[in-house]
Amino acid sequence: MSVEAAVAAVILAAGQGTRMRSRLPKVLHPLMGKPLICHALEAARAASQRPPVVVIGPSAEAVRQAVGSNGGPRPGDVGADSAAAGGQSLGGPAVRFVIQDQQLGTAHALRQAASILEGCSQAVLVTSADMPLLRAETLQRLVDAQSSDPGSLAMLTVMAENPRGFGRVLRLPDGGVQAVVEEAQATPEQLALRELNVGAYCFPADWLWRSLPRVPVSPKGEYYLTDLIALAREDGRRIHAIVLDDPGETIGVNTRADLADAESTLRQRINRAWMLSGVTIIDPQATYIEPGVVIGKDTVIWPNSFLHGQTWVGEACTLGPNTILRDARLGRGGQVLQSVLENVTVEEDARIGPFAHISGK
Repeated sequence: MSVEAAVAAVILAAGQGTRMRSRLPKVLHPLMGKPLICHALEAARAASQRPPVVVIGPSAEAVRQAVGSNGGPRPGDVGADSAAAGGQSLGGPAVRFVIQDQQLGTAHALRQAASILEGCSQAVLVTSADMPLLRAETLQRLVDAQSSDPGSLAMLTVMAENPRGFGRVLRLPDGGVQAVVEEAQATPEQLALRELNVGAYCFPADWLWRSLPRVPVSPKGEYYLTDLIALAREDGRRIHAIVLDDPGETIGVNTRADLADAESTLRQRINRAWMLSGVTIIDPQATYIEPGVVIGKDTVIWPNSFLHGQTWVGEACTLGPNTILRDARLGRGGQVLQSVLENVTVEEDARIGPFAHISGK
């Protein structure tokens, strides 16, 4: 088996997202300028280097379209006959889709991927589209832990006061993981536990595909992926629990309030990274920079500035206050005060504003 085939990635995206109270599928709600699912896809791709498999519901044609053209399924992929030709390009290899016709739980959703992944990899990385803040480095830690002990499985956990609906991790007296109990089925004593199951795993592939049919049905009539932890323990397999240091990575989006929390956390992450790279941000809480933006060192950004899309800013520029750049290029030493630039290229040392609106469309 080739190195490229060592790890396959599956992203669960078939949930209906009813708590968002929206006609738009939950995984397509934008987070810092990109749908939730795009963040999850990018992290999973980086950790697996293979075309990820996305499990969607039967009415999720909009999800196909959103990850579509370059990122969509190719001829021969499961569901390729229904894929849209347009939509947002994610670049890189294709995304493959499988459909979960009935909403029968996370384990049932993962079983739908067996038809195209069984026998094709040594390990299977599993994440959810509504967990957009998990870093690629974190997923790589998960993969590395499992690959260092090939018969084992690895899972992510976090210590947190706000359970956000996550299952509780049950430990044995020796500290090993015994099982995961879903919040809806937990006893009062179990609900008091603060170690939470994040819902990201790396399984040995051969064991996974054999064990999924063994998952018991829950009182709700669903099949939970978390029951695989207890099955692994029964089979004598080692379980590596990687406890995350950053609870912000584990914000799952189920409501619009969760979406706002994720937006705030990701904005802080992006702004901090730029400040550590040599950009001065006067007030990070009042500055919005999307992931696709590039900024040169020694640039100063004043409050209420918004940098969207594929904006490129040269070195030693000054932006703001009260400035918007959208898909714009600003040459070295440029200054933009209380103005809007959209789809334009501005040469070096330009002085723009206040109150200018320059658009290339």
